[in-house]
Amino acid sequence: MPSETRYPRDWSWPENAKIAMSVNLALEAFRYKCQYVQEAKPNRPDQFSLSFAEYGAKSGVWRILDFLDEFGLKGSMSINGKAAELYPEAVRAVADNGHEVVGHGWENDVLAPDDDPAAEREEIQRVTKAIADAAGVRPVGWTSPGSAGSDNTLGILVEEGYIWNGDRGNDDLPYIVESGSGPIVCLPRVNAFINDLTTWIWPKNSPVALWESFKDTFDELYREGEKGSPKWIEIVLHAHFAGRPTAIPAFRKCIEYAMQHEGVWYARKGDIARWTTEREGK
Repeated sequence: MPSETRYPRDWSWPENAKIAMSVNLALEAFRYKCQYVQEAKPNRPDQFSLSFAEYGAKSGVWRILDFLDEFGLKGSMSINGKAAELYPEAVRAVADNGHEVVGHGWENDVLAPDDDPAAEREEIQRVTKAIADAAGVRPVGWTSPGSAGSDNTLGILVEEGYIWNGDRGNDDLPYIVESGSGPIVCLPRVNAFINDLTTWIWPKNSPVALWESFKDTFDELYREGEKGSPKWIEIVLHAHFAGRPTAIPAFRKCIEYAMQHEGVWYARKGDIARWTTEREGK
């Protein structure tokens, strides 16, 4: 068995950490329905599904903030502009506790248009203002709803003062791309399999699946880091899903397990983006 990795990129984290770990949070609002429905109601709002999403601001976000306080961790919260407008006290609490606020579209079930850059820019500006007004600090990172940005998204984000985007899923590590309007850091979606939505809710698994997926992924990436090829792991907690008492114990096991290991860099996504710019920027 080879003692070194064939991964083609030379990489390092601060203080030569073996692995980086981030916590991705989400506070979302919807027009028609959230990701969880009981009965499909096409072409009209689903009141149960919308009320299910409201749990995130009423209860979930507060439980998640308490949970992260247990470990002294700071996360990055993707926030829809509509959620910032509806729940400013929750958004302010997120920011005041040192968590990063992240732009996430206006409504989470309405995607950016591919053929109307003016409308997309207007929405990005509207979201930025709503979050900044609520949080007292403006976002510098952006992940589109469903990671479904347009061909114009990166350039508009650079022009609007953003430094990172999370709409791609094509690497284990961050990288810099030229947007046409300047460079921006891409933070790929390394969290697809440690995500309350994709690992617990949609497949109707036990929350134990979140812990099992995290441990297996962490162990593999930590091993790679010990061999000199450090990577990055992230867990995802939506306020209206992971903010419920059912999932918190599984995520607690994840963090407790990570903290049994030396050489872990716990970072917000903006911290990872700034490190990438410092390390890779020209």
